[in-house]
Amino acid sequence: MTQKVRRRRVLQGIGAAGVASIAGCTTSDEGDGGGTVDLEDRSTAVKLGVLMPETGDLAELGQPIRDAALLPAKQLNAADLPVDFDTQVEDTQTNPTAGVSAANALVNQGYPMVTGPASSGVNMQVSREVLIPSQIVGCSPSSTSPSVTDLDDNDYVFRTAPSDALQGQVLAQVARERRDASTAATMFVNNSYGQSLSESFVSAFENNGGTVQNQVSFEKEQPSYTSRLNNALSNDPDILLVIGYPASGVQIFRDYYSDFSADRTIMVTDGLQSADMPSQVGNDMANVIGSAPLASGPQVDTFNTLYQDEYDSSPGVFNAQAYDASAVMILANVAAGENSGTAVKNNLRKVANPDGETVGPDNLAEAVEMVGNGTAVNYAGASSSVNFDDNGDMAAVSYEVWQFAPDSDNGFEQLTTVDFSANN
Repeated sequence: MTQKVRRRRVLQGIGAAGVASIAGCTTSDEGDGGGTVDLEDRSTAVKLGVLMPETGDLAELGQPIRDAALLPAKQLNAADLPVDFDTQVEDTQTNPTAGVSAANALVNQGYPMVTGPASSGVNMQVSREVLIPSQIVGCSPSSTSPSVTDLDDNDYVFRTAPSDALQGQVLAQVARERRDASTAATMFVNNSYGQSLSESFVSAFENNGGTVQNQVSFEKEQPSYTSRLNNALSNDPDILLVIGYPASGVQIFRDYYSDFSADRTIMVTDGLQSADMPSQVGNDMANVIGSAPLASGPQVDTFNTLYQDEYDSSPGVFNAQAYDASAVMILANVAAGENSGTAVKNNLRKVANPDGETVGPDNLAEAVEMVGNGTAVNYAGASSSVNFDDNGDMAAVSYEVWQFAPDSDNGFEQLTTVDFSANN
């Protein structure tokens, strides 16, 4: 999801430097961090952990998100600054238990802030069991469950992706107004992401005069989904909304096209925006449309170029949000002058929300130097302006409505965009 652009302050930079930092510093609770420390006087590297699903059901999307989260580090460590940017990646395996272990590994190595986790089911458990009690800042680029908003997190949990409370309304609007659907069914992965997004869509669809006939949950990576599809489609709805991840989605759509009509419109969410899916399913999936966050920050073109140059591929869903999440936490760390989770959270809105000199992906090294010198900056990012509300959430967002386009360069065709805000 994408947010409407506003100015804000941010830094960018993380890196693969081998400079050690003291693990015991990450949970200091001494105010804002004691004021800005000149970069030349800083004795430790800026430390950022990256917690992403490199394996498991979400691996296909998680790996590019990881790469985007690491991109600022590559830039800053190449900029000959007087401070290093130290990153460490841990694999959540798209599994809450594995995510907790991976998060603990970062805590034990002294990382005061983490880009991730990616999925809401993992994020909720990792936040409750590791980040919050350890006083570590987490900023997820892709955890969209409305449940994240209500976490009792003592302000340690943020996200650059907006809540699915908004995406559910967008999906319902598209179904009712653009596809003229009066009935619908949902089929959702049985975790916080799937449940919350299904509930959000159902509420918005029915408030807009539609009828949701069935809501059917499913478990990840099963050998067959035929019975779940039969349950969801038993009343022949106009539209089926499928909420899940690529590894499960391939089997769901193989089963669907074996037994059901390709004339029915199927809607999917960002978790299934995988360019390889039609070839893996063995169908062009022409009846499928999806919604996803649209990166629409003022420097999205700069980010796209940086990503393409570094990885020789185009960025995908939530990649711009990952870049911005890493950048804003690093700026907060530089402003704090120390690797303290508490100091980072106390500086996060100061470096994120408006006021200050505009900076962004094209001058991120200068942004680091400015913050290190005590200059206020206003980060204008890749995904949006990235302004945090009191809950650590985004508010105004933009979405794209897309369809698979197997013969195109990136595998998708944008049908339209939808600007949306929490007040809609």
